[in-house]
Amino acid sequence: MTALAGAASDAFWTTTLRRWNAVCWLLFAVMAVGLAAIDRPGGSKYAALALLGAVVVSYAVLYRFPANPVVRPDVYLSVLVVALGGLAYLRGNYAALFMVTLPHYWMFGRTPRVSMVFLGLATAATLAGSVLRDGGWTVEFFTETLVSTLLVVAVGALIGLWAHSVVAQSAERARLLAELEETQAELTEAHQRQGAADERERIARDIHDTLAQGFASIIVLAEAARTGLDTDPARSGRQLRSIESTARENLTEARELVGSGLRPGQVAAGSVARTLRRTLDRFAEDTGLTVDAELEDLECDQQTRIALLRCTQESLANVRKHARASTVGVVLARLPYGVELEITDDGAGFSVEESSGFGLDGMRKRLAELGGRLTVTSSVGDGTRVLALIPLGASA
Repeated sequence: MTALAGAASDAFWTTTLRRWNAVCWLLFAVMAVGLAAIDRPGGSKYAALALLGAVVVSYAVLYRFPANPVVRPDVYLSVLVVALGGLAYLRGNYAALFMVTLPHYWMFGRTPRVSMVFLGLATAATLAGSVLRDGGWTVEFFTETLVSTLLVVAVGALIGLWAHSVVAQSAERARLLAELEETQAELTEAHQRQGAADERERIARDIHDTLAQGFASIIVLAEAARTGLDTDPARSGRQLRSIESTARENLTEARELVGSGLRPGQVAAGSVARTLRRTLDRFAEDTGLTVDAELEDLECDQQTRIALLRCTQESLANVRKHARASTVGVVLARLPYGVELEITDDGAGFSVEESSGFGLDGMRKRLAELGGRLTVTSSVGDGTRVLALIPLGASA
């Protein structure tokens, strides 16, 4: 609303000054025609025409070359001051001409102070020309010419200062609006960059939690199957079937990722306990580790099911790759403050402060998106405990 008001004010003053300027030059033209066609020949006639011509030429040069440092507005204003003083001396009744030229001091003055200086010089020149023409300081001069001229100058000065203030405020508003638009553009660009970075991170996390984990399982199973081909063909056969099953699941995950615009794979609705039980049974079959599970049969929303499943898969993958454990414990429970998933192992453990893996960081961020948190407790030789908590507000 402020911007519209400032633009309307600028348009109003621009239109007003242009109209006033047109009136000024129309009056100059009428005077020139009158001097040339009506006034009797003589030196004063040609001198007046010369003064009008000087004003016209200086204005034309200023209008044609506004950016030229040599052609300064001060030159035109100086010529205008001299012309007004000369015309007041050569001819009579130039009050109308003096009045219509008042806006020029505010249009071409660089600052209000410069405008006031030239306005004062024009007033003094006009009054001086009138005094010299009348032959001295007469009573008529003081009662009519001086009072009326000073009154016109005072009104013109007040209007000019006010108009200059309005224009300055409009210019300041325009500058602030330009800065605001620039800042908004920078913020939009920053949001776009941040959004792209967040999307890349989310895609990387989803790929890590689905495809990368599947490929890691395939590699481990393939190595185990190759090692046991001669000594335990039956076990190798089971491992090959697990490789086939894992590869099919990975292919399904990849299709879902591509088909849904790189969104995370869907988890079947219903009890998350059944989903985790299938994952744990598969893990026990592939690794031969003992898995103790206490899974409460609870219902929760899709995002919570995905988060619990991904945390379980990541924790089991870490056990498979790093822990060298013999037993894994998994507890899923609904507590008064939220849904809690605890995964423990009796493996080698690690230093949590020195861990820089992508998996733990991905689990923390996935839980944080649901308002939850991840706590990892471990030390070298004492196993690992992973505790995931999702508040009730994020579950069904």
